[in-house]
Amino acid sequence: MFLLIKKFKIHKDNFKYLCTLLFIIFLSTVFNAYSKENISLITIGNQNSKVTVKVFSSLTCPHCASFHKEIYNKLKTEFIDKNIVRFEHHSFPLDMAALNAEKILRCTNDPKKRLDFLDKIYEKQDKWASGSDINSINSKLIKIAKNYDLNDDKINNCLNDEKLEDQILNARIDGNKKYSIESTPTILINEKKYNGKHDYKTFKKEIEKLL
Repeated sequence: MFLLIKKFKIHKDNFKYLCTLLFIIFLSTVFNAYSKENISLITIGNQNSKVTVKVFSSLTCPHCASFHKEIYNKLKTEFIDKNIVRFEHHSFPLDMAALNAEKILRCTNDPKKRLDFLDKIYEKQDKWASGSDINSINSKLIKIAKNYDLNDDKINNCLNDEKLEDQILNARIDGNKKYSIESTPTILINEKKYNGKHDYKTFKKEIEKLL
């Protein structure tokens, strides 16, 4: 009888250990997935908003800059700032310059500064996104970044951060697999691809249909 009880306790302890181990593995998987997904996006607006707009963009893409300047800014004033719409910028770099811009964008942990920096990157895209080589482009990006309390050391650390680069590129791969992205910007409204005109009046109508 004692042996049976002893065996039961051992099995019970093993079961508890196994459950604990599986739970730790589960948390680790969820955390890694969450981290990989969120490194790729910059958000603004209430996470409980009825409408979520996701924009997969390459920071060197002129159409992405146009969407941001002509639609996002009006959307922010009319819907995002009123907690009606949540906006997500997802990185989808199509070249090294866009990748480096995304890395520098993540040098600051201040959400407001990130958004302000994103605005400035699009606003000045025609000034920094071309050059004789990548070092020339990086120099222009660094000059802009210094307006957001970033120094040379921090910026260079971000540019040379292989882990950060892998996270951005892996998120790009995951986004492509999930949404079959063929061009930038790819815009989703509540997980449905938006294929309408890139003018605010048309875009606003799509938003209002869901409110």
